[in-house]
Amino acid sequence: MGAHLITGAGSGIGEAVAERLSARGEQLWLLARDAKRAAQLRERFPGARTLVGDLADPAKLSWAFGHQELPVELDSLLHVAGVVQLGEIGDLPVKAWQEQLNVNLVAPAELTRLLLPSVRLARGHVVFVNSGAGLRADATWGGYAASKFGLRALADSLRLEEQPHGVRVTTVYPGRTATPMQVKVHQQEGKEYDPTRWIAPESVATAIVTAIDLPRDAALTEITVRPGS
Repeated sequence: MGAHLITGAGSGIGEAVAERLSARGEQLWLLARDAKRAAQLRERFPGARTLVGDLADPAKLSWAFGHQELPVELDSLLHVAGVVQLGEIGDLPVKAWQEQLNVNLVAPAELTRLLLPSVRLARGHVVFVNSGAGLRADATWGGYAASKFGLRALADSLRLEEQPHGVRVTTVYPGRTATPMQVKVHQQEGKEYDPTRWIAPESVATAIVTAIDLPRDAALTEITVRPGS
């Protein structure tokens, strides 16, 4: 049984990954933005441990973790949480840039820094759930894509830095997935939402679990997941 820390476990892809790992008896550590959310996650996943830290304010994560028990060893650190705010560059306010960069890029970097000793001890795995927008930036997606392009750079650098420590690093690029975030995207686009058109979160979870389950003689460094039809 391994230990896995997951962000974004309350819904969508993160919840699907937590369900998969919980079902096979793995030890879950789930990040929550506040104590109320942490209690909800423990109720949803009995036996799970929780850490409280707000990804929107990454500068305070170190302080928050200094008052909580951290896992000694982590077999995987799974960065799944994210936010999106669409808008043309000429209209997107600083607040939207800051929120997306904080949650999607700076917080994963800081969370990785704080937990890297635990990952190294287990010769574990860091997984960044990126986006198709981390490979191509379309109109109105500039702010979100910038955060995801940065996340790709973070993963690439980390992979080279941590190879001597036996830590594997994977980036997953899902296409549009039927999650609450996708509902918000459709609202911002002014489009009707039909979840049957998009990837099921469980399918992306399968890709993530496949990466962390791969024997140690190999590594899936990048995985692109697209709708099958």
